[in-house]
Amino acid sequence: MKNKKSEKGMVPKGTLPRIIKTLFEFYPKMMPAVLVCIVFSAVVSSIPGIFMQKVIGVIENNYKIGNWQGVSGQIVKYILILATLYVLSLIACFAYTQMMAVITQGFLKKLRVKMFHGMQELPIKYFDQNNHGDIMSYYTNDIDTLRQMVSQSIPQLITSAVIVCSGFLLMLYFSFWLTLIVLVGVIIMFITTKKVGSASAKFFIKQQYAIGKTEGYVEEIMNGQKVVKVFCHEEECVRDFDKINEALYEDAKAANSFANMLMPILNNIGNVLYVVVALAGGIFMFQGVTNVSFSGIAMGISIVVPFLNMTKQFCGNVSQVSQQINAVIMGLAGASRIFALIDEEPEVDEGYVTLVNAKYENGEIVETKEHTGIWAWKHPHTADNSVTYTKLTGDVRLFDVDFGYVENKIVLHNIDIFAEPGQKIAFVGATGAGKTTITNLINRFYDIADGKIRYDGININKIKKADLRKSLGIVLQETNLFTGTVMENIRYGKLDATDDECIAAAKLAGADDFITRLPEGYDTKLSGNGSNLSQGQRQLIAIARAAVADPPVMIMDEATSSIDTRTEAIVQKGMDSLMKGRTVFVIAHRLSTVKNSDVIMVLEQGRIIERGNHEKLIAEKGKYYQLYTGAFELE
Repeated sequence: MKNKKSEKGMVPKGTLPRIIKTLFEFYPKMMPAVLVCIVFSAVVSSIPGIFMQKVIGVIENNYKIGNWQGVSGQIVKYILILATLYVLSLIACFAYTQMMAVITQGFLKKLRVKMFHGMQELPIKYFDQNNHGDIMSYYTNDIDTLRQMVSQSIPQLITSAVIVCSGFLLMLYFSFWLTLIVLVGVIIMFITTKKVGSASAKFFIKQQYAIGKTEGYVEEIMNGQKVVKVFCHEEECVRDFDKINEALYEDAKAANSFANMLMPILNNIGNVLYVVVALAGGIFMFQGVTNVSFSGIAMGISIVVPFLNMTKQFCGNVSQVSQQINAVIMGLAGASRIFALIDEEPEVDEGYVTLVNAKYENGEIVETKEHTGIWAWKHPHTADNSVTYTKLTGDVRLFDVDFGYVENKIVLHNIDIFAEPGQKIAFVGATGAGKTTITNLINRFYDIADGKIRYDGININKIKKADLRKSLGIVLQETNLFTGTVMENIRYGKLDATDDECIAAAKLAGADDFITRLPEGYDTKLSGNGSNLSQGQRQLIAIARAAVADPPVMIMDEATSSIDTRTEAIVQKGMDSLMKGRTVFVIAHRLSTVKNSDVIMVLEQGRIIERGNHEKLIAEKGKYYQLYTGAFELE
C-alpha cells in the first residue's frame, strides 16, 4: 500500500504498525525473543507488591497470635524467590538490550539500503522537483529520530505498558476501592497527556520538516558559494538563513516547552494520588470498610502498604509512557518521510527490447556472448514467439512529438527530426527554446505526451531504458565528477574498460596532456566534484568518460561551454574524431562549432522554425542568419 507523503504537522495512519511489521520482516526470530525478554522483565518488575503483601501478612498474622516461630523461614523463602526472579529478569534485560542493539542498527542499515536502492530507480523528475538537501535529511535526521524510537522508546513503551497492565490487575486483585481512586487519578493523567502531548507532537513534526528545509538551504548555499561571493550576496544569504533558522527555533522551542511541561505535571499528579491513596487506606482501615477484592484479604496494613508501593510504580510508568510520546511522534514523523521516499513510484519501464552483443553468421546477425564491437537490438515477438535482431546503427527519428513537463502545459510542439546513422544534428535557439528537452526525450528521462520516437526503426517505448541509455553517450553542460581517481572517473563511462582504453579516450578528448601533468597523473584523487581542477579540465574528463563508452549516438549538450577558445580548439579536434561515424546531437552556444553539422535546427518556443545545413540557412537569411551574423558582430 502506498504511503502518501504526510502533510506538515500530520503523521499518516498506519506508520507505527508498518514500523513494527518491518522490524519483524527484517528479524523474524530475534524480535519475538526480544518481546519475550521485555515482557518477562516487566512482569518481574511489577510483582514486588505481591511479596511485600505476603511478608507483611506473615508478620501481621504472627503478631496477633504471638507466634514468631517459622516467621524468618517464610520471609527468607519469599526473599529467595524474589531474588531468583530478579536475577532471571537481569539476564532477560541484558539479553534484550544486546539484541536490540543489533536489531536497531541492522534495521536502520537495511532501511538506508532500501531507500538508496529505491532512489536509484526514481525518475529524473523526482530530483528536479525535490530539494536535494531535504532528501539528504532523510538519511540523517529522519533516520536518527527513528533510531531513538526503535532502540529506546519502543522497548520502554512495551515495558511500561506491561507494568501498568499487570500492576492494574494486581491492584484490582487486592482492593477494588483503592483501585478506583487510582483509576480516577490515571484518567486525569491521561487527559493531561492528551492535551499537552498533542500540542507537543504537532510542533515536533513541524520541527522535522523545518530541519529538512534548513539542511536544504545550507546545501544549496554551499553548492553556490562562488556565486554568492561573486555577487556579494552574503548578507542576503544570512538574512534568509536567519528566517529559516528562526522558524526551526520557534517549532523546536514550542515542542520542547510542551514536552518539558508534561513530566512535572504528571509527577505531581502521581504524588498527590499517592497521598490520597494513603489517606483513603487509613480511613478505610479505621472505619472498618469491607475490602472488595479477589484476594479475600481484609483491609489492613498488609493491603494498604503494598498498595501504596504499587500506586507509586503504576503512576511512574504512566509518566514513563507519556515521556516517550514525543520521541515516538518524532520517530513516526521521520519514519513517514522515509516510507514516503521508499514508496515513491519508480521509473516505469515497460520495455522488452534489449541490447546484446552480436556477430554476422551466414550473412545474418546473431546473438553472441563475446564482445565483438557489434551490437544489436534483441526484439522478442509474442505473436509467434519469434526473436528478431536489428543491428544498432544510431538511426533516431522523432515524429510529431509533443511534450510538457507539466500536464496541459506543452513546451514542445510537433517536433520532427530524422537523424540518419553518422549524421551530426545541431540544435540552435535561445535559452528555453527546448533544445535540452529534446535530448531528454531521446534518453527517456521524460516520456513524450504525443507522437513517436523510433531508434533503428524500433519505438523507444519498447526498448528497456537501461539498454537504451547504454547505447547513448552524453556530455552535459554541468559536469559531475565523483570522489575517486581521474582514471576511475573516466572509467565511469564503461566499468569494464582497461587502463589503456581510458587513456586512449582521454587522448581522443584532448585531456591526456593536462592529466599527465597532475601530481599523480591518472591516479590523482578527485573530491568535491573535482574542485582541484579548472572547469575546462573537468569538462575534458567528462568528454573522455563519454568517449570510453564508445556509443553509436552522442549527445553534446553545450559540451564546450566551459572551455576557453584556445582549449576549445584542442578539444574540437578530439570531438570531431569522437563524433566520426556516430549519430551526434549537438547543442552549442557558439554557432561556429555547428557550422559543419549535416542538419541545423533552429528552435523557438518549442517549435522547429528552420532546418538545413549552414549554407542553406545563411542563404535563407532567417533566424539562424540573424543569430550567426549577430554572433560575429559580438566577436
